[in-house]
Amino acid sequence: MLTLSKRHQFIIGFILIAIMAITRGHHFATLNHLPSASLALFFLAGLYLSGKWMFVVLLAEVALLDYLSMTFGGGSTFCASPAYALLLPAYGTLYLAGRWYKQQYQFNWSTLLPLSASLIIATAISKVFSSGGFYLFSGHYADQTLIEFGHRFIKYYPSSLSNLAFYIAIAMICHILVVSLTSTTTKQSGQQS
Repeated sequence: MLTLSKRHQFIIGFILIAIMAITRGHHFATLNHLPSASLALFFLAGLYLSGKWMFVVLLAEVALLDYLSMTFGGGSTFCASPAYALLLPAYGTLYLAGRWYKQQYQFNWSTLLPLSASLIIATAISKVFSSGGFYLFSGHYADQTLIEFGHRFIKYYPSSLSNLAFYIAIAMICHILVVSLTSTTTKQSGQQS
């Protein structure tokens, strides 16, 4: 199981908040914008942080950033609908997947299978809540059918998964570097004693 000091958790929490502020609202990557890191950030909060406080903080940040974007930033209000409430279980799914994976974590190659499985499954469930909720409750789609939603899911799920994989890969590289440097420093200080 992965456990971190309160100090390290605070640093990681601050980094997650900053990345959310930088990427939120950019759902499609361009040369000027990174893709939204929202899904990955909720997973990483569940993985690295012990308290549930960060889930609430990230949800509040999402709502604030979306509100500011729609009110003052010239962003579209297309997504503002009763379906917006379904972001709670959508992001909650990723957060809980991070909490689950925390229990499976080991610093070796065998950890990639539960990591991949948790990300693929949680992203699919999250997409059903967010996209399915929007499809059903936004009021933008008449004559809703399961087949039409299936087509939309197949169209948008891969991009959600690739955005998530992009940020998780960066987090993995950072994690490996920190663990390796910490291990090297600990070995060197042990040899000097």
